[in-house]
Amino acid sequence: MKFAHLTSKTSIDPQLAVVLDDRAVFVNDLGISAQNLQQLIEQGPEALAKIATEVKKFESYAAQPLSELSYAPAIIDPPITLAVGLNYDEHASELSLDNDSGPVLFSLFPNSLSAHKATVELPVEITREVDYEGELGVIIGKPAKNVTLETALDYVFGYTIVNDLTARNLQFIEPQWSRCKSFDGFTPVGPIVVTADEIPDPQNLKITTDYNDLRVQDSNTSFMIRSVAQLIVALSQSLTLQPGTLISTGSPGGAGRSRKPPLYMREGVVSTVTIERIGSLTSYFVEV
Repeated sequence: MKFAHLTSKTSIDPQLAVVLDDRAVFVNDLGISAQNLQQLIEQGPEALAKIATEVKKFESYAAQPLSELSYAPAIIDPPITLAVGLNYDEHASELSLDNDSGPVLFSLFPNSLSAHKATVELPVEITREVDYEGELGVIIGKPAKNVTLETALDYVFGYTIVNDLTARNLQFIEPQWSRCKSFDGFTPVGPIVVTADEIPDPQNLKITTDYNDLRVQDSNTSFMIRSVAQLIVALSQSLTLQPGTLISTGSPGGAGRSRKPPLYMREGVVSTVTIERIGSLTSYFVEV
């Protein structure tokens, strides 16, 4: 199934919905009390199974055209958003950073989450070097601690798209990376979450990023240094990944910083990250 948080003309509060091609059915209309994906995940597999049963009867519900709805972030109120850096060799090389010691891990602040087709503000007095990073997002579905490689994917609820926007000037002068990636709106995520059963192999997905009409990233998740399963194993050692945790799994090569001249976000730029079997996540940019 495919889930999104959507708003309508009559309700500005995001509601969880099942996306059915060009239409959507709100989960509350299916007899499930869950305002957001976090609440649904916390109710366990029984709630998901009920939705799967009820949605087959969607013609009896008031399915709404997606064209009349607006997206909110595909993840709302996660326990934490964890980002993995330097998980593709080409990206580590172009930034001249070491990725040999293990997963490079940092957290992203809640205020950074933004939606498909949202406008991201670029604070030009702080940075004029905001870069794009298209990434596969993984949502944990149940408590994961000390998991094995063989069972790691069993802990995944679903997958989404993340654009891990980064103020490069701050990244290279501060010892941690959370602030340079956590300005308001700097973590577009969406447009949807696809449940894990629809993507049995997350290591064979084409991933691209477009800067206006220019293709700037073109890769495949098969080139990850550490697979989704390996990341879950590593991150779950001696700590518990809580249900709803969002893991952004790293970006392939092609970052704007590595180009000559560098290619950074500017007023009027449109950036789109596309991942096979999930969709496309578009962001608009304005300087403030």
